Amino acid sequence: MSASFNLGPPKESPRTLFLKAQFWTSPQFPPPETNLEGQVAIVTGSTSGLGLEASRQLLSFGLSGLIMAVRSVEKGEKVASQLRAEYPKANIQVWSLEMESYDSIQAFARRTELTSRLDMAILNAGTQIADFTIVPTTGHEKLVQVNYLSTMLLAILLLPVLKAKSPPSSPGRLSIVSSGSARGATMSQPNDESVLSALNNPQHWDPFKRYPISKLLGHLFMVNLVRYVNADDVIINLVDPGLVKGTDLQRGAPFLLAVFFYCFKAILGRTVPVGASTYVDAAVVKGKETHGCNVANWVVSPFAAFVYTPDGESIRESLWKETIAELEFAGVQGILDGLKHD
Repeated sequence: MSASFNLGPPKESPRTLFLKAQFWTSPQFPPPETNLEGQVAIVTGSTSGLGLEASRQLLSFGLSGLIMAVRSVEKGEKVASQLRAEYPKANIQVWSLEMESYDSIQAFARRTELTSRLDMAILNAGTQIADFTIVPTTGHEKLVQVNYLSTMLLAILLLPVLKAKSPPSSPGRLSIVSSGSARGATMSQPNDESVLSALNNPQHWDPFKRYPISKLLGHLFMVNLVRYVNADDVIINLVDPGLVKGTDLQRGAPFLLAVFFYCFKAILGRTVPVGASTYVDAAVVKGKETHGCNVANWVVSPFAAFVYTPDGESIRESLWKETIAELEFAGVQGILDGLKHD
């Protein structure tokens, strides 16, 4: 088990943890001597907000290659042109990635196999919406699809690439963006349907709870995923940027929730540079001590409290089996077994 899991459930309430994070935690920016020369990184969702700022911070430390994984290549190229002007020595590419499409994710992963080097990937792309929506091509609720299923598919597909394309002396790095909202999230054990089927059922939809649940799923999955990945090959972790003002994540949230978050973030939120520094910290500064962990406020932290409950354990095992079955079209079990046995 990872260091996060071994910490046991959080000893303080989600509210107390939030207040400490926003008011009494000092940012820990990477050391000024950090040097990423020669390294190549992927950042998904990198045209705005935290993804863009994390990209900029990586480039400021001499990153040689940046792959901006974006939904709109046209928009991505406009942003990339600005970054190229700021960092003319870097090779900045814009690649298409649609997180609602399994085909797009697989095509993106295949493209990474053709690169000569890949050191790290920060999976930042996510969404929040107000209305229950099924993704037509997959049949899954949109938040579960984008924030969980598609993200975990991309993560698994990138693992062997990061292992193969990073220098032998330096493990690849894979950081998956989580959220502090997962801390207080809970789920009910479905009685007569699978975990994913229950999440696809509009009768179980709550627009105020679904985003935290979609991030909780990542906590549950990480507990099992780390069993297959050697930290000498790829260091994987979750990273929580905290509440950050100046991002547009809540643009699709329910109206009242969006208004609340706008005001709430304006008063309590971290700045975008501070929030993005958590990404760089998790993907660059931290080491094997964070493997399979939840990194929040720049330190290894417990998973969401629900992970440690009997229901959490039961749902975790069911969710793992269902997720692997859902993604088996991409050969994910074989990929994981290959990583475990290499």
